[in-house]
Amino acid sequence: MSERFRVVPVAAHESSFGDETDGDTVFDAGVCEGERAERRGSVPILQYNREPNKYGDGNPRESSPFIHNTDDYKGTLYDGKNMALFEEEMDSNPMVSSLLSKLANYTNLTQGVREHEEADEDEGAKKKTVKSPQMGTFIGVYLPCLQNILGVILFLRMTWIVGTAGILESFIIVSMCCSCTMLTAISMSAIATNGVVPAGGSYYMISRSLGPEFGGAVGLCFYLGTTFAGAMYILGTIEIFLTYIVPSAAIFKAEEKALEAEAMLNNMRVYGTCCLTLMAVVVFVGVKYVNKLALVFLACVVLSILSIYAGVFKTIFEPPVFPVCLLGNRTLQNHGFDKCMKTDIIDNVTVTTRLWALFCNGPELNASCNEYFSLNNVTEVQGIPGLTSGAISENMWGSYGPAGMMVEKDLPSVPVIASAQDKDLPYVVNDIATFFTLLVGIYFPSVTGIMAGSNRSGDLRDAQRSIPIGTILAIATTTIIYLSSVVLFGACIDSVVLRDKFGDSVKGNLVIGTLSWPSPWVIVIGSFFSCCGAGLQSLTGAPRLLQAIARDGIVPFLEVFGHGKANGEPTWALLLTALICESGILIASLDAVAPILSMFFLMCYLFVNLACALQTLLRTPNWRPRFKFYHWTLSFLGMSLCLALMFISSWYYALVAMLIAGCIYKYIEYRGAEKEWGDGIRGVSLNAARFALIRLEEAPPHTKNWRPQMLVLLNLDSELSVKHPRLLSFTTQLKAGKGLTIVGSVLEGTYLTRDTEAKQAEQNIKSAMCAEKTKGFCHVVVSSNQRDGISHLVQSAGLGGMKHNSVLMAWPGNWRQSSDPQSWKSFIETVRETTAAHLALLVAKNVDSFPHQERLSEGTIDVWWIVHDGGMLMLLPFLLRQHKVWRKCKMRIFTVAQLDDNSIQMKKDLQMFLYHLRLNAEVEVVEMHDSDISAFTYEKTLVMEQRSQMLKQMQLSRTEREREAQLIHDRNTASHAALNDKADATPERVHMTWTKEKFFTERNRNREHNANMAVRDLFNMKPNQSNVRCMHTAVKLNEVVVNKSQGAHLVLLNMPGPPRNRGGDENYMEFMEVMMEGLNRVLLVRGGGREVITIYS
Repeated sequence: MSERFRVVPVAAHESSFGDETDGDTVFDAGVCEGERAERRGSVPILQYNREPNKYGDGNPRESSPFIHNTDDYKGTLYDGKNMALFEEEMDSNPMVSSLLSKLANYTNLTQGVREHEEADEDEGAKKKTVKSPQMGTFIGVYLPCLQNILGVILFLRMTWIVGTAGILESFIIVSMCCSCTMLTAISMSAIATNGVVPAGGSYYMISRSLGPEFGGAVGLCFYLGTTFAGAMYILGTIEIFLTYIVPSAAIFKAEEKALEAEAMLNNMRVYGTCCLTLMAVVVFVGVKYVNKLALVFLACVVLSILSIYAGVFKTIFEPPVFPVCLLGNRTLQNHGFDKCMKTDIIDNVTVTTRLWALFCNGPELNASCNEYFSLNNVTEVQGIPGLTSGAISENMWGSYGPAGMMVEKDLPSVPVIASAQDKDLPYVVNDIATFFTLLVGIYFPSVTGIMAGSNRSGDLRDAQRSIPIGTILAIATTTIIYLSSVVLFGACIDSVVLRDKFGDSVKGNLVIGTLSWPSPWVIVIGSFFSCCGAGLQSLTGAPRLLQAIARDGIVPFLEVFGHGKANGEPTWALLLTALICESGILIASLDAVAPILSMFFLMCYLFVNLACALQTLLRTPNWRPRFKFYHWTLSFLGMSLCLALMFISSWYYALVAMLIAGCIYKYIEYRGAEKEWGDGIRGVSLNAARFALIRLEEAPPHTKNWRPQMLVLLNLDSELSVKHPRLLSFTTQLKAGKGLTIVGSVLEGTYLTRDTEAKQAEQNIKSAMCAEKTKGFCHVVVSSNQRDGISHLVQSAGLGGMKHNSVLMAWPGNWRQSSDPQSWKSFIETVRETTAAHLALLVAKNVDSFPHQERLSEGTIDVWWIVHDGGMLMLLPFLLRQHKVWRKCKMRIFTVAQLDDNSIQMKKDLQMFLYHLRLNAEVEVVEMHDSDISAFTYEKTLVMEQRSQMLKQMQLSRTEREREAQLIHDRNTASHAALNDKADATPERVHMTWTKEKFFTERNRNREHNANMAVRDLFNMKPNQSNVRCMHTAVKLNEVVVNKSQGAHLVLLNMPGPPRNRGGDENYMEFMEVMMEGLNRVLLVRGGGREVITIYS
């Protein structure tokens, strides 16, 4: 039973709820409770009612099951008791029941390619009801795949491939290509059943499995392959039309036989362009007509296949009559003559035939004839000898040759020397040079089309079941058709007819049509409409694929192609597709276009296999395909086979396709939108990073591999913006994108209260890093105070072996003006901590004056090498000079010689040391002899100590004031307590009154006395001798450095460590200020206690 609220009106003057309420005054909370209470002059209150809920199941309404949902359920409150413990989480995390309910009602989108997790762009628009998809395996996957796989190559080139390569080699070609697609289909089935695949199929699968870079590159290659496939189908359509249906429709006609090929190409270009224009208009006007005609086109394919098999079996009993005329062993084109004989006897008179006129100068019997014609007889053989004729043994082996080679039969003949006139005679010759690898490239498009089922995933009733079964069955069916065709064609058709590409020897009939039953026109008309339909489907699918890529936003220059008509039709993408398709049509040769699209499809299949192998090997938690019959070895074998077929078909086309994909990949990586799709490449990166980190932790890096891995400590202003962005510029110049850079900052407070500000600060720092071209990581820590936060960063930043070894920070320039001593105390503690952690420390003074991106003119980087710090002072200028900003600067090294040092020998030794280090630098030894401490140094030290003492007095006064305020508060509290005390005072006690006036008088007297004493002490102070010596060093060193390096672009100085006694911290800051006085850009360097540069190789 559920508990429901009831509103109980109670009179305003009543103070109890008891028995005043009767049944008729109780009513539901949803019915104008305010009005009824107002009419009765009462105040409505809430009371529980334990009756069942009549309007539902008693459960409250939860918000949308997806976290951070923006649906308007925010006003709904959760009023159940069973889940009260999770009440506060209901706003962001859904109840399991509502999550399951939402997922159960999920339907795939059928239009376009859209991610299923994205909300609709127009939230205010009414959502159209999408009918539940009802297509099954047979209609939705099997038949579309069958229609796409069986096509133009089977009808126009299969017999020629069998005749040229022979049955054995053709069997190998078909087996390789079909094995490639079958292995790809297994990998594709695993990916397609690993979750819901929206409409978009292969592109969606590859991009979400391999990431936006690979997804964009392969998606565009798949798009180009589909577009060139459209060109190939259109060329096939025109070839059937002009060669076999209406040869007289040719616009360009050759006067000579040698020019026939060129005329045919021009005819293909003209008719192909017209056909493309017509198809593009049909696609633009209405795609629904294309979809309605799909069944007709499929019927054409199926009927054509059936007629071939029927014709094959008919040859056993009654082979069709298609005689082939041979001159010697050479095949003749059966166009210009009606009888296969040289002379004929008509009315007992021997007359020459039309064949005689083709080879001789005239019809006379004594006319001069071609030598080969004179020496060899004309014979006639049966073009379709039949299945039981034994032709299979003759067609078992291949017959490759160059362009122009005559198609010959294995018959005895009288050979003659080939002459130039032979090319004008009606022989059947090779139109192109033939070799095994060429045939692989031409044949492969006939096995493409396996993605048709996955592209329709949005329309399937159960895509995860239908896609694997339908696709694999379709590939198995077509493989059987192709393999059986190879054997049957070789067994039924004569070898010279098989090698006759255009059927010239059988009176211009389509060779495969001569085998069909009941008529060759069944195949001619069927293949014509089949090619038309395939071309239309390519022009329909390719623009939608491009639109999907454009809408994903991963390739910026393609965004314009994401737009279309009001109903979503991709107009601009269709225009681009038509232009690319036209470029394929201008090639005009089916044999030249086929290898191009083979490359793009093979690359797509290669990456499908790669995606499956990668996901399987990585064992990502989300990799749980329902299709279980896959293995990474099969995917790897499929990937290797795809790569091998690419280079077998055409190595230069393969390289071009890879170059195009590589350029797109790098473009997306450099300019494209960042997308996180949970892809496998990220998983590979993660595994590689983990492996490298574990290896790095095994041992510290060798001196030869040492480079500064920086932790950059930034300060933020009140608006959480970076105070010193030039610190990031300097990091970029020092690192040049190499090694590790961690940029850290600290916010004071607790993370629970400042988490939003911490994220905002992190975004601001990342923006600054992007502006300054600093490559690295950002980390903002929220800590109770600045000091602890910096300590946490120094200790814990980095991971495993990828930890920082150097800390870069800015010098606190305004530490003297700061009222809070914590600023400089925190700085000194950081210096101490880096020393304790054996980290190098770089402190930049006047960092805002450091160069940004502008190149410095010729100048110097001066290094003042006073103490050995492991070679940091030598290495840093070398690294800086690798960057374009500092490239023109020369390096100068100064070292300091004492009284007992041999400065000449020091200079020689230093020059030799730099020579072994392979560093180019000018060397100068500066002599600093012992000298008396000047009055100026005494005065400097005295002023420093007096200032320090005064600050301590001021700090003491502040502490005193706080203590006095607390004392007054305590005494006032005590006096109030004494007045309220009712107990009698004993006469033996004497109560002394401490009045406020008396208190102030006494306090002022003490304060004046203390102040006078303090001032007297200040003027009577004598400087500490240790401070005097330190100040003397700072003053003398500053004089030398300013004298030598005041004009340098950058001065690097050894940074002395802070004193062990923390009482002298402020004096340390003064010493540093004096040492750097008068210098513009200074970098204080403190080594980490290890050698960072070596003379050894």
